[in-house]
Amino acid sequence: MAQALFITLKQQYPDSELDVIAPSWSVPLIERMPEVSRAIELSIGHKQLKLTSRYRLGKQLQNRHYSLAIVTPRSFKSALIPFFAKAKQRRGYRGEMRYGLLNDIRLLDKSVLIQTVQRYVALGLEASPSIPMTIPYPKLTTDIQNQQRVLKKLELDISQPVVGLMPGAEYGPAKQWPVKYYKELAEQLAQQGKRVWVFGSEKENPAGEAIAGSNKNIVNLCGKTELVDVVDLIVLTSQVVTNDSGLMHVACATGKNVIAIYGSSDPVYTPPLSNTATILYKDLDCSPCFERSCPLEHLNCLNTISVSDVIASINNGHEDLIKRD
Repeated sequence: MAQALFITLKQQYPDSELDVIAPSWSVPLIERMPEVSRAIELSIGHKQLKLTSRYRLGKQLQNRHYSLAIVTPRSFKSALIPFFAKAKQRRGYRGEMRYGLLNDIRLLDKSVLIQTVQRYVALGLEASPSIPMTIPYPKLTTDIQNQQRVLKKLELDISQPVVGLMPGAEYGPAKQWPVKYYKELAEQLAQQGKRVWVFGSEKENPAGEAIAGSNKNIVNLCGKTELVDVVDLIVLTSQVVTNDSGLMHVACATGKNVIAIYGSSDPVYTPPLSNTATILYKDLDCSPCFERSCPLEHLNCLNTISVSDVIASINNGHEDLIKRD
């Protein structure tokens, strides 16, 4: 979602150089964003302070003479590197006691900036907006050479239409459509003559194995690809079915047809950023609860989205199925 901010900055400052400091795992993905001049690896864990490491990186970056640094997280530690780098203007939302570290502190008006991506983009504007702004959709580049390498390495067949499935969601089970539904969907698609590729990390490998079973037309790729490999493979699919997850946003940024399944989260708050996405969401009285696991222990927000609902979306194109029960 941060790419929408990068696009906004390049629209305003077309001749600028844009550096992005990011965790190690995301650097290859950021390098697929044409707006970014340089991706700078931050090899520090999510909850680690490591003040000395942050100081050293900031010191190294002083020779870049940054005129503006934007800090999207609201934590104290995230504002340290721009301060140590002596960026002239250091902008971010008011958060954990960052006075002095930031010199352009914005108040977050959640009534105006409803979506996470809107909050990112607003930090790229000279003044906080009073009304919701238009959001540019992210777009990742494709590496054809890498795509062909991965196809050969994994012996993937693209002689028939391919549908991608993304059964994971790092947040928790309340965002994960049941694996047994994914399996039923995959088997129906395979019966229609389609190839099915299951994407995910090593953590999703058991789910991928359960979905694929012994069907030769269903391939479990969980844990067998790098994130950028997934980008290059998604481009070869005709449809992608996904939970509300990081991979959903990656799929949207490839421009492919995405069917996004929502459970405990809210498609208004974190929508798929694409003109070719379909949302499946029940909007029950108990949702969105934003919990990792269903507090009522029935998971009806996901269990009541049927395989036939997804098949209908695949066949009918981009038509949101938001049922208000």
